[in-house]
Amino acid sequence: MSSKDFYETLGVARSASDDEIKKAYRKLAMKYHPDRNQGDAEAEEKFKEVQKAYDILSDKEKRSAYDQYGHAGVDPNMGGGFGGGGFGGGFGGFNGAQGFDFSDIFSQMFGGAAGGGRQQNYQGADLQYRVSITLEEAAKGIKKRITIPTYEECDVCHGSGAKPGTSATTCSTCHGTGTIHVRQAIFQVQQTCPTCHGTGKEIKEPCAKCHGEGRVKTTKTVEVNIPAGIDDGQQIRLSGEGEPGMHGAPAGDLYVVVHVKEHKTFERNGLDLHCEMPISFATAALGGEVEVPTLDGKVKLSIPKETQTGRRMRVKGKGIKSLRSSAVGDLYCHVLVETPVNLTDRQKELLEEFEKISTGMERSQTPRQKSFFDKVRDIFD
Repeated sequence: MSSKDFYETLGVARSASDDEIKKAYRKLAMKYHPDRNQGDAEAEEKFKEVQKAYDILSDKEKRSAYDQYGHAGVDPNMGGGFGGGGFGGGFGGFNGAQGFDFSDIFSQMFGGAAGGGRQQNYQGADLQYRVSITLEEAAKGIKKRITIPTYEECDVCHGSGAKPGTSATTCSTCHGTGTIHVRQAIFQVQQTCPTCHGTGKEIKEPCAKCHGEGRVKTTKTVEVNIPAGIDDGQQIRLSGEGEPGMHGAPAGDLYVVVHVKEHKTFERNGLDLHCEMPISFATAALGGEVEVPTLDGKVKLSIPKETQTGRRMRVKGKGIKSLRSSAVGDLYCHVLVETPVNLTDRQKELLEEFEKISTGMERSQTPRQKSFFDKVRDIFD
């Protein structure tokens, strides 16, 4: 038995719950399963390690023995005197372990059985597709047509995987059961047949087009309904639109990940939109009315007199509609008093006159300036 820590093998903490252990095992078993890594000796070895780790940690008594004594507590070949007395038959909870079967776990993971003479059916893999949309499309919703990879039945062998004129024969290794039994220490573990990969059939002369798979790669077009209010990074699940399963097993799912492009005017924060609103010095001082953009067009906004840079003005209901309710966000316009450039002679003249008559004005007319100089005086006094 491998001396590698079983918790480390499954990637879980020593305090992991039974559900966490099972979830980690299923994920790794699917990743390293021989049928998905044909010819990969390293993946096959990792698959065996994962099986061993789950075998121990999924049983309360064996896990307790492992936690107390390490590998010596669960492997009689490593010595330590734990083969009798306290652990009953070597492993306590392993009485009858000769017939230990992983078929229930495999049937849940792959849509078929690990043995029992039944052909294995593997559910298709999940696929992920990234689609980019504009902020306007995210706010209002849109339908997108996307093209994704898929498989279709081979038109040469019509799905049999065998060269035309030939046919598959009963597997000589498993005799049609799709599985073999491998002895590991005191266990007899049922594994997928390495020759037929669980089909029970052996193809001596594979089809030249599909190389024995019975299917070939192609593409298909899917329509995705992107709902109003979706945000950047959220995903839409299309059940059964992933990679088709093998031997009649169900297809995987398609996950469409939405990317919302940056907008030149607005920034989104949840359901609210924010934008910068430049106004003239005169409008800021005297007040007035300006037009501001929204995702639905322009609206008029009243600017109070004596408005300062940084003031935030709210336009109710001009944000983003909620994805899950009738709520709608707001638009917040952040005022920026703009300094004019490229002045004419007349403009310069008027500003110089304004500056002259403003000299010595009461501090109440320049509250921010007054606050600044008060702070400076406090520092040096």
